[in-house]
This record gives sequence, C-alpha cells and structure tokens, in this order.
Amino acid sequence: MSNIQDESFRDSIGTIDETGNRKFIFPKKPSGKLYEYRKIVSYFLLAILIANPFIKINGNQFMMFNVLERRFNIFGFPFWPQDFYLFVLFMILGVVFVILFTVIFGRIFCGWICPQTIFLEMVFRRIEYWIEGDRGAQIRLAKQEWNAEKIKKKGLKWSVFLVISFFIANVFLAYLISSDELFKMIEDGPESHLSTLIALLIFTGVFYFVFVWFREQVCIIACPYGRLQGVLLDNKSINVAYDFVRGEKEAGRAKLNKNEDRAATGKGDCIDCHQCVHVCPTGIDIRNGTQLECVNCTACIDECDSIMETVGLPKGLIRYASEDEIEKKTKFQFTARMKGYSAVLVILIGVLTGLLFLRTDVEATILRLPGQLFQHKGENISNVYTFKIINKTNDEFKDIHFKLVGINGTLKLVGKQDFKVPKQGMNSGTLFIEINQYLLDTDKTKLDIEVYNGNKKIETATTNFLSPRSFD
Repeated sequence: MSNIQDESFRDSIGTIDETGNRKFIFPKKPSGKLYEYRKIVSYFLLAILIANPFIKINGNQFMMFNVLERRFNIFGFPFWPQDFYLFVLFMILGVVFVILFTVIFGRIFCGWICPQTIFLEMVFRRIEYWIEGDRGAQIRLAKQEWNAEKIKKKGLKWSVFLVISFFIANVFLAYLISSDELFKMIEDGPESHLSTLIALLIFTGVFYFVFVWFREQVCIIACPYGRLQGVLLDNKSINVAYDFVRGEKEAGRAKLNKNEDRAATGKGDCIDCHQCVHVCPTGIDIRNGTQLECVNCTACIDECDSIMETVGLPKGLIRYASEDEIEKKTKFQFTARMKGYSAVLVILIGVLTGLLFLRTDVEATILRLPGQLFQHKGENISNVYTFKIINKTNDEFKDIHFKLVGINGTLKLVGKQDFKVPKQGMNSGTLFIEINQYLLDTDKTKLDIEVYNGNKKIETATTNFLSPRSFD
C-alpha cells in the first residue's frame, strides 16, 4: 500500500487524542443497502438472543449457562458436571468456527453478529440519533453548556439507556440462573432474593457503563478477538477494504473540482471527502488499510458508494475484498490453511455428534466404599458400596431399585427402601451385596447391576466385587 499518502497515515488509536485522553466518537448515522441488511440480521438475532432463555424444549431451557451449579443447556440439551467435556467440546467447536470464519471473511462476526455491536449500533445509537440528532447535532450538543436543552436531552437519553440496561441485565440473569428462577424472584419479591437482586443491579451497572461510556472501547481494548485477527488474517482474507490502487492512482487522492476530468489528471477516484471516516463507529480511516479497530460493519461501504454515485464514479471503491484481489487482481481461493481449519471443524462436529448420541439421560455410579474390605458372613462374602444416580430428565424417579444380573446374590439398600430421584437432580446412598463364596472364581469379580425406575430399566452400572483369593 505504498501509494497511500504518508501524511494521512494513522499512528495512534482513533479514540485517543494527542494528550492521551479519551476522544468520544460521534459517527454519522449510516444508511444504504448493506445497513438495511444489517438491520434485518441484527433485529432477527436480537429476537433470538432475548427469547432464548424463555424457550423450552422437553422442559429444558433452550439456552442456559448456570456456572454456579455447573448446569448448562445448549439448544435444549441439558449438560451436567459429568457432561462438562461435551460443553467444552461445544466451546472449542465455536472457537474453531469463529477462527475459520475470520480466516476467510475477516472480522465480519463483530460487525454483523456480535451482541455488543448489535446492541450498541442497532439499539443505543439509534435511540441516541432519535434524541440528540445526527453527528453534527451531537457534536454541538457535547460542546454546548449545560442549559435546559442539554439537560433535557441527556437526561432523557440516560434514563432510557438505564431502563434498557436493566432489561438486558434481566435477560442475562435468565441465562445464568434460568428463567424459572427469574420469574420466581419477581413473584416472591426482591426482598426474598437479595443476593440475586444485588447481582441484577451489578449487571445493570456494567451494561449501563458499557453502552453509555465505554462503547466501542470494548471492541478496541477489551475484546481479545480483535487482537486475534492480526494473527488470523492474511492477504487472501476477505475484509472491508479500500481499493487503494483505484483510489490513489498516480497522483493520489484529491478533492473533486467542478467539471474536472480525473482520468486526464491521473488523480485517484477517492475525492477525500472523509465521509467514510465520519460514519465509522470506531473512528478509523479505512483508507489506511486493515486495522484492529475495524469491525467490518460496512457503514463505510454504503457511504462511499453513495458519494461515488453522486459524483458519477463507479461504486466499490470500498468493498468486501482481499488485499490480493485489490493489488494483484486475483480471485478468491480456498487456501491450505482454510482447508485445514475446515477439516478440524468437520472432525469436531463428527466427534461431538457421536458423543451426543452416546450420552444417556441417566447416570448411575456404584463404587466400593473406600477403605473397606470384604466381610465373611458364613458361606457368603459381603461388600459395601456407595451409589449415586443422576437424573437429567424432567420426570421424577419415584421407585428406584437395583437388580444384580449374571450371578446369584442379594442386594440390600441401607436405610429407606423407597428411593427417589428428583427431576434434573441426583440422589445417593449405600448398599450391600452378598454372594456365596463358591460362586466366585477370582478375588475381583466384575458385577453388572441394573437400575430400575418401577418396571423400567433406566441404566446398567458396573462395579467390582472383592473376595478371598481362594476357597480351597
């Protein structure tokens, strides 16, 4: 990109001024074909994001991430601590997918799918445009003294932002503690759930801080994904890019003069109107090349196309393209790196699908009590065991009993015989197994124990039975 004018090249973060202080961005209200597409995608994703914790499949919340109890629901599948490896695999799959997506399409996830961008650009900024006006009006209002007009507009905006932040915090809490618990807190009153109320207020404060003040700094400073793109992108990755070959040409970019024949003067198609900079939500100049702040929101594409149409020049000066496509005029190719990531993604999907099919709704674990040896009871040998049954379903197990299979013996529960397991819960206990010594061939015999709920077998557990080495 040697043709880009050196004096205009940015060498500092666009949201920091010369003194190192925060410089607030006042982006121009975007418009255009891609922006309309983004609105459709964003509001569709917003609807899904808000509805997810309140949708249930077979009694399971569609999406839930209860970190405290280590219970997760993904697409209606419940995951318990024993299924944590599946949850981790889900997360790895998501990371690999995002990496593959970035290698091919750049940081398009940030501009079109990321909840931070969707909420900021499609909710909070649109309210800001409605209350304070477009870029010029916002800049004038920021410089204006605190008179009645400014207090009215700022107060209204901040009040609306607070209400929306509180709403988002409630949805976020529904993901963490389940929507049922959230509704229960509302019904019982906040005084009965003080810890949950405090968490709700903290989340509200965090969201309010992010969308009122921190804003695009989340993407620039806090989000690790923005740093990753520097490693993942190459000359073949498709990004929102400025066509510097066409925009600069021999004489570089320059203002448009009336009745000027730019082809004859050798000037580039970029008329240096700075509209692509004014509309950028992170305050960068896309003409300086790929930058970590760029979230691929396409606002600059729409704005530049509009200007090009106005001055009678071809559209596409800023467009989705790879650097090789712009500089070398090469078409998109599926590189070896892209094939590698795709292969890993397919393998992970296959492994995850197989593990999901093998996953059971009931887990029964029967283990010998640590530190306890077998006991002689006449001709019988007795071992004591602890057992744990995990019920991942939404039905209560009301009549749990065990059956020893493959060998004659007796199995007795310690304590109550009417053993129950609540829905999406667990229960544990102790049991004894006695087997005649002459039926045992080795000092460690493998036992299969079937677990029944009423007359229905729900699981088969395996354990070892210890006995003397020889009975001669």
